[in-house]
Amino acid sequence: MFFIEAILPLALPKTFTYKVSEAEFHFIQIGMRVMVPFGKNKMYTALVVDLHQIPPTLYEAKEIHQILDEKPIVNLLQIQHWLWIAQYYMCNIGDVFRGAMPSALILESETLLSQRSDQFVDETQLSDEEFLIYEALQHQSSLKVNDVMAILNKKKVVPVIQQLISKNIVQLQEEIQEEYKPKLVKYIRLHENFSSEEKLIQLLDQLKAAKQKELLMYYFQLNAQEKKPISVKQLLSVSQFSSAVLKALVDKFIFEEYQIQEDRINFEGNKIDQNLILSPAQHAAFEQINLAFQTKEVCLLHGVTSSGKTEIYIKQIEEYLKTEQQILYLLPEIALTTQLVSRLTAYFGNQVAVFHSKYSNNERVEVWHQVLSNSEKAKIVIGARSALFLPFSNLGLIIIDEEHEATFKQQDPSPRYHARDAAIVLANSHKAKVLLGSATPSIETYYNAQSQKYGFVEITERFGKAPLPEIELVDLKDSYFRKKMKGHFSLTLIDAIAEALSLGEQVILFQNRRGFSPVLECLTCGNVPQCPNCDVSLTYHKFKNQLRCHYCGHSIAKPTNCHACSSVDLTTKGFGTEQIELELAELFPSKNIKRMDQDTTRGKYSFERIIDSFKNREIDILVGTQMLAKGLDFDNVSLVGIMNADTMLYYPDFRAFERSFQMMTQVAGRAGRSDKKGKVIIQTYNPLHSIIQQVTLNRFDEMYKEQLYERKIYHYPPFYKLIRLTLKHRDFDKLKEGSMWLYQVLAQNLDIPVLGPEEPAINRIRNEYIRTIMIKIPQEKPLGTTKKTIQKILNSFDVIAQYRTIKVTVNVDFY
Repeated sequence: MFFIEAILPLALPKTFTYKVSEAEFHFIQIGMRVMVPFGKNKMYTALVVDLHQIPPTLYEAKEIHQILDEKPIVNLLQIQHWLWIAQYYMCNIGDVFRGAMPSALILESETLLSQRSDQFVDETQLSDEEFLIYEALQHQSSLKVNDVMAILNKKKVVPVIQQLISKNIVQLQEEIQEEYKPKLVKYIRLHENFSSEEKLIQLLDQLKAAKQKELLMYYFQLNAQEKKPISVKQLLSVSQFSSAVLKALVDKFIFEEYQIQEDRINFEGNKIDQNLILSPAQHAAFEQINLAFQTKEVCLLHGVTSSGKTEIYIKQIEEYLKTEQQILYLLPEIALTTQLVSRLTAYFGNQVAVFHSKYSNNERVEVWHQVLSNSEKAKIVIGARSALFLPFSNLGLIIIDEEHEATFKQQDPSPRYHARDAAIVLANSHKAKVLLGSATPSIETYYNAQSQKYGFVEITERFGKAPLPEIELVDLKDSYFRKKMKGHFSLTLIDAIAEALSLGEQVILFQNRRGFSPVLECLTCGNVPQCPNCDVSLTYHKFKNQLRCHYCGHSIAKPTNCHACSSVDLTTKGFGTEQIELELAELFPSKNIKRMDQDTTRGKYSFERIIDSFKNREIDILVGTQMLAKGLDFDNVSLVGIMNADTMLYYPDFRAFERSFQMMTQVAGRAGRSDKKGKVIIQTYNPLHSIIQQVTLNRFDEMYKEQLYERKIYHYPPFYKLIRLTLKHRDFDKLKEGSMWLYQVLAQNLDIPVLGPEEPAINRIRNEYIRTIMIKIPQEKPLGTTKKTIQKILNSFDVIAQYRTIKVTVNVDFY
C-alpha cells in the first residue's frame, strides 16, 4: 500500500492521505500537484507534501484522480515557510496554500471557464478534445470544470484546460481585465536654435506664411501668461488653427514637440546609463549597509523623505545580480509598483518580473514558472505582499520599502500574515539578507535596530541637498474666532494655494475621510440616519446624492425630511474629500481640481489615470485620502495642506500617535521634491500637541522615545506580542455568553494578561454582533506553547454545541 499526504486549498488545519499505485508512488515528488476527490463529488487540486506507507486510521483513503505536474512546482523551502506561517499566525495550512498559489494553478470542479473574446482562434491548431470544449463555448457563455468532464467523458481534463488557458483561448471566470496605456500628452516648445533674442527677430523677419507667424505669436502670448509647459492641444484651441499649421512649423525646426517624462525618475532622458552615481551621503549609506550585512541578517535604512533610497536599492540589487542570486522587492501598494517598475526596467531591462493581484492569472502563472526555473527574466521580482509566496530557489536579498506601512499586514481573508515579518523568516531559511527602508520606521523595527538586533543606517539629508519642506501650523480655534476661515480653509492656506498656483506649481490637499460629510443630522430632534445592518451612521455622498454605509455598502437616497420627526431642517456635520473638492471649486473656479480616494479609484487603472494626469500637470490641485501618503514622487508639487490633523490623533488605537506621525511626515514629504523648497500647512485645533510639534520639527527619535515609554508601561509591542480573537454572531445574547465562556477559560489557563470580551467601537457589521478578546504575551513567555494552549481552548470551544455557530477569527500581531 502506497500513500501520499496532500494539502487541500480549503480552510482545513491538517493534510489528508490519499492512495496511489506503486508506479505513481515512485513518480510523484514532494511539491507536485495532484487532482483529488474530496467530499461526495467535488474535485480539488492538492499539493503533495509527503510520501509514506502508513494507512490512515480514521478514514478510508481514496485514490487520486491524476498527477498534474511532470516536476514539482513548489519547493521544500516554500512548504516549510507555509507551515511556519500557518503555525505562527494560527491559521489553516489550506488557507496558506490557497492564498499562495495563483488561482489558475489550483483548479477545482466548480471553477468557471469562459472564452476570451479578443482572441482569433485558428481551429486547425486545436486537438480534438480542445476543439470540443471550444465548440461548447460557442453555444454557452461559461462552463464548469465538471461540465468539461461530461463533454469529454473522462476525468483527466485539467491538462486540456491548462493548454487552452496557455493558448489564450479560455480564461477563468473571475478575471475580466482591462488594459491600461499610460497617457502621453504632447507639449510644444521653441527649438533651442532660437533661444537668443537676435535669432528670434531674424526668425520673425524670415517667416512669410501669415498663419504660421500668427501661431508663433499665440505661443509667445501663452508662454508669457502661463508658467507651465504648453500642450499642443492648448495652443491649437487658443489659436483656433488646424494642426497642419503647427506641423509646418515643426517640420521647419522652429517648434519641437516633446512629452513630459512619465517615469518616477528621469534617467538622464531615460538613456540607460549603467553607472548610477550616488551622492556622497548615499554612497556612505551604501557602504554602511554592506558592513552591517557582514554581521547582521537584517538592516534598517532610515532616510528622510526624498533622500534617494531607491538608488541605494538599485546599487544593492546590482551587487546581488553579480552573484546570480534572486532579489525580491516588496512594496506596500500595488499603485507604487507601476511607478517603480518603469524605473527598474529602465535600469535592469528584462530581468524584472512583476507579481501582484491585479495581474491576470496567465501573467501570474508565467512569473511563477520563471521564478521556479530561476530564469533570467525573473532575477528581480517586484510585488505587493503576495510575491512573498513565489518559488524562490536562490534568494539573495529582500528589499522591503516603506516597511512601516499597515498594508503589509493582510487583514482578510486568512492567512492574516505580515509580509515584513514573514519575509525576514523566509530570508533566514534562504540565508538571504533583508533591507528595510523607510523615512518613518515602525516602532518595533526601530526598537530592533536600536537594540542591535538589526543593522542600522541613517541618511539625514535629501538627495541633491534639497531642503526639507517648511512646516507651518494653523490654529483652527483661533482662525474661527478671528473669522479668518472660508468654509474649511484658513486664509493662510488659501493664500498659499493661490501663490503656488500663480507660479504654475501644483498643490496636494490631504483629508483622511472620503464622502461629503460623515453625519447628516436633524436640527429639530437631533436624529442621525443609521445603517440598518451596522452600528454606524451613514455617510453623505453629495456626488451621488445618497447616504452610504462604508462597511456593508447599504445606501439610501438623501432624505428631504427627517425620518423621525419629518422636519426639513437637515444639516451635515464634519467634512470629507468631496466637500473639500466642492469648496475648492468655488474658491478657484478656473483651476482643474481632482480627488483621489476609494470612490474615484475603483477601477483597475483609475489610480494610474489620476497619477498620470497629475504628472502631466493637467491637474492643479489634488485632494485625497491616505493613498496620497505613499511614496509617490511629483517634482512640481510645492505645497501640501493637511486639512485637519486631529482626526487621526484621537483614534482609539495604541498606534494612533505613531500612525499620525508617519502619515503627516509622509504627506509632508511630497512637497518640494526637486530644487524648490516645499511648504506644508497643517490645520489643527491643537497646535501644541506633542506629535504635531514633533512632525513640525522633524523629531523622529523624540516621538520614538515617548511612544516606547508608553508601550512599556501599558504592555504593548515591542515588549509584548498581541493576539486578538474576534467573535461574531447574529444573536447578541449567545455571543455575549460564548465570548464570556472563552474569556474565562483563557484567563484560567494562561497566566498572562487576557483582556475582554470587549465590544469594539463598531460593534455590529452586516448584522453580526462583534466581541473581541485580546491576549498579551510578554517577551519572556514561550510563544509556541502559549499559542498551542490557545489553539486547544479554541478547539474545545468549537466542540460545545451551542457555541458552534459563533465565528472566531484569530489575528496574531494584528497591528
